[in-house]
Amino acid sequence: MNDSVLDIPGYRLHGLLGKGGMAAVYLATQQSLQRQVAIKVLGKAEDQSFILRFIREGHLVASLHHPSIITIHDIDRLPDGRHYLAMEYLPGGDLARHKGELFAPERAREIVRQIASGLAVVHAKGLVHRDVKPANILFRGDGTAVLTDFGVAKDLDLDSELTQFGIAVGSPAYSSPEQAQCLPLDARSDIYSLGVILLEMLTGANPFRGSNYTQTVMNHVQLPLPSLPGSLGPFRGLLERMLAKEPEQRFANCQELLAALEALELGDPDETRLGPGLQLSASRIEEDTPAARPAPRQSRRARWPAAVLGVLLLGGALAGGGLFWQHWQQQKQVDDLLARAERRLAEGQLLAPAQDSAEHYFREALRLDARSQAAQSGLARVRAAHIGGLLTLGDQRLSEGRLLEPAQDSAAHYFRQVLELDAGNAGALDGLRRLLEARIAGYLARAEQSIADKRLLTPEDDSAVYYYRQILGWAPSNEQALAGLHRVASQYRDLANGAYRRRDFPAALEMIGRGLQAEPENAELLRMRDEHRELLASARAARAAQSSRPVQRTSAPPSEPPAENGNPIKRAWNNLFGN
Repeated sequence: MNDSVLDIPGYRLHGLLGKGGMAAVYLATQQSLQRQVAIKVLGKAEDQSFILRFIREGHLVASLHHPSIITIHDIDRLPDGRHYLAMEYLPGGDLARHKGELFAPERAREIVRQIASGLAVVHAKGLVHRDVKPANILFRGDGTAVLTDFGVAKDLDLDSELTQFGIAVGSPAYSSPEQAQCLPLDARSDIYSLGVILLEMLTGANPFRGSNYTQTVMNHVQLPLPSLPGSLGPFRGLLERMLAKEPEQRFANCQELLAALEALELGDPDETRLGPGLQLSASRIEEDTPAARPAPRQSRRARWPAAVLGVLLLGGALAGGGLFWQHWQQQKQVDDLLARAERRLAEGQLLAPAQDSAEHYFREALRLDARSQAAQSGLARVRAAHIGGLLTLGDQRLSEGRLLEPAQDSAAHYFRQVLELDAGNAGALDGLRRLLEARIAGYLARAEQSIADKRLLTPEDDSAVYYYRQILGWAPSNEQALAGLHRVASQYRDLANGAYRRRDFPAALEMIGRGLQAEPENAELLRMRDEHRELLASARAARAAQSSRPVQRTSAPPSEPPAENGNPIKRAWNNLFGN
């Protein structure tokens, strides 16, 4: 069946969401409930092992009930025999689309907390996920993180047949040391993978990712936790336990991890930000002025003796003199603080040292005189100078090629700091635009190198297709990335034609399938795949019909061509592709 006219009873299909080597995922509406769903259709209906694994995944996930585990609505078969799963549609995309981005500590902790609480349910069922990675963490519209793809999940008390034969499952960049070495796994392996994801969200990079598979595995086994910037100090102990090389040194289970996440003290994220000085309300100021105080009753004052009245007048005069002195002293302090602030501003000491900076002295002046226009104007100038300095640093790092790393000294870091102070700052927004253009250019160069090295589709995170799709995640209409995927698909088309000329039909179909992974809607590859299937089906039918005919024996010389040329499937292929 051509997937472009795929018909699933009870569902109205809207289009392809994604396609892998074994399955395709479509967006659809479940007509009985009028809700959007994602339908995962298995691609190889004739392969019994994949069918069993696919059905097992559906039943397994359907038995898990948690807000951070994807919900399965239905499992059934298409008329052509292929199985499918209908599951909730998650419109927020996956975490892998944010590769290289820095997450706010609170947001990173919340994502890990949600996934850890879902894993706790998985582990309580006696299972281990085995493939916790950004691509398997999706988001609902409200930002809730959801764990998906349990296709390689295994029972904890059973040795995996893959591990038994020394075949690692999961994604190398996020695999635990024991997983990378094909050792038995338990829940602590998933905790390690989640720790790698947390580290990547906080720093913008995965330090264990090597230039090849072997290097990545060795990094997981040997590379220690890298140093963290001071602002991420609270995460140090947590990450040391999550990423311990020995499972015994990690959190024993996700309940312990959740308790540690809850106890984590991140401090006030606004503590170091510039903000308005302390302001007194107008009512408070008015209450402290003599004019606002109620006047004594005239009838009582008229009865006071003249001597008492004289004493009161003298006391008032003395008090007035004291208030004047106090005001003069306060104004003198304010003027001194403003002078110090101006000197520090001229010297470029905007925010540091904390007790000897322009910001500090302007704030102290406002503490003494909340209405000081000079202090308020000074803080505004400090803020503008600070933003200007951050923009300059961002531009410098951009010109040096330090786009995302180091995490606390990169172009992205400085431009985002500006946007925290001024959400609509045109300079920072333009800087992030130029940063994205630089990232796209870098990924296009990597894709070209991958094509030159024949890394078209694999490894999954270091291939031409991977880099082009990353670019399309940032800029969906990028023409160079779209053209690059078409080039890859065309190369697989040429490889398929070469396989046909060698009469290697299985290899030809495999090349067609790989080309469609690169460009699922490639019209030429879709036509080749359909023709291949039609010819294969007709050849099988002809062979079956031939085998059902009675054998006629005759002494006359054979009038038919030799047996090889009489094979109907070979005749079909020869007619199509020539000798």
